Amino acid sequence: MTRRSATDESTTWTDELARWMAPFLEGLGHKGRRRWAPLYMEGLLGPGDRKSVQPMAARIAPADHEQLHHFIATSAWDPAPLEAGLAHEAERLVGGREAVLIIDDTSLLKQGRHSVGVARQYSGQAGKTTNCQCLVSLTLARGEVPVPIALRLFLPQEWTDAPARLRRAGVPAAARTARTKGEIALAELDRARAAGVTAGTVLADAGYGASAEFRHALTARKLRWAVGIPYTQKVFPVAVHVPTPRARSPLGRPRKHGVPSHVRRSAAEMLAGARWRSVTWRRGTRGPLRAQFAAVRVRVADGPTPRGKGRLPGPLAWLVGERRANGDRKYYLTNHPAETPLRRLAAVIKARWSCEQAHQQMKEELGLDHFEGRSWLGLHHHALFSMLAFTFLQHLRLGSPRRKKNAARPATEPLAPRRAAHPPRARTASPASLPRLPRARRLSPPALGH
Repeated sequence: MTRRSATDESTTWTDELARWMAPFLEGLGHKGRRRWAPLYMEGLLGPGDRKSVQPMAARIAPADHEQLHHFIATSAWDPAPLEAGLAHEAERLVGGREAVLIIDDTSLLKQGRHSVGVARQYSGQAGKTTNCQCLVSLTLARGEVPVPIALRLFLPQEWTDAPARLRRAGVPAAARTARTKGEIALAELDRARAAGVTAGTVLADAGYGASAEFRHALTARKLRWAVGIPYTQKVFPVAVHVPTPRARSPLGRPRKHGVPSHVRRSAAEMLAGARWRSVTWRRGTRGPLRAQFAAVRVRVADGPTPRGKGRLPGPLAWLVGERRANGDRKYYLTNHPAETPLRRLAAVIKARWSCEQAHQQMKEELGLDHFEGRSWLGLHHHALFSMLAFTFLQHLRLGSPRRKKNAARPATEPLAPRRAAHPPRARTASPASLPRLPRARRLSPPALGH
């Protein structure tokens, strides 16, 4: 068998990129934009440790730095067609009943104060409060394969309270109103669903799951969800009931809300006497990944709030606790059905890890955090192309339009209104770990004409 040369491999790589990019280029319209988009993709995917505009232009289009910078940083092309195409490709690769849709955020560390949205805020990457931008993210994942479908900048209050600062950074009028990360995530979730994205369960950490309004919004959309919560989250025993209130006297007006039959307790207190079991949810590179889990049915204390009192019982849910080997304890709520086994609950909850790996790989290999511009437009254009580059590498990695049926671990139901039917039984097969992305950058792209 004849061995292919490096030139042959490089040609194959660039040919496949051109074929894969063709549907996305149709959404850009203008001929010049259709020229620069593939070049920017090759800059992100190709060799080089720095993926900001200037060093990429020096490698792939040394005579056209200004044009490449204009395309990504100032040209006002509409990203919506490319975002819709990204959602369609993600659905083709990993969407369906077995997928999870993960809501999270990722930080971009920054110096100075002029880049859009930069402020002193908590960064999970740094593990502390520091100067950074924060992007709310949505990632569609099935088994060991994540595909990012949304990155939207969160604007802290010091930005939304400064109209002149917003104008200088080019923040569009529709995005200048203060929004929580949860509100941004829900808007992106609605956009993804409208684009045809399907998944079995929506996952989020305690930064989102601690909000009763966020959980209510997911339920109102008839979605299955599993979210992290703080250990202080109040819950009621499943047997709690709230009697119909009576007037205190024959002439008095009856109270609006009754008094619960049981006292609220924190999540940690509710699970203190529960039965904990060792659960293995998948195999990692160093062997099985396991922890101690416990789960009880509860009524979440997120119902109406009588004057001067805590929240009344809300809907039924699973309260799940996790004891890790290092001593950490985590707590979760999920609206999975009452018959869901503990192993299934643990596997779905732990599926959230793949979005963090995607964030790390987009930064380390595709330059997500290398953009040096200051504008809203440029940051979101760069983030969109980082997601497209990541998705193209996942396309290469899978090597076929669809994965084999048994290659992924199922969640529960699609991102569509839930049905009364029972969810499918969980398969026992679990992936070993999240493999690294295929490095197209090892195959140096050929020199391109200008």
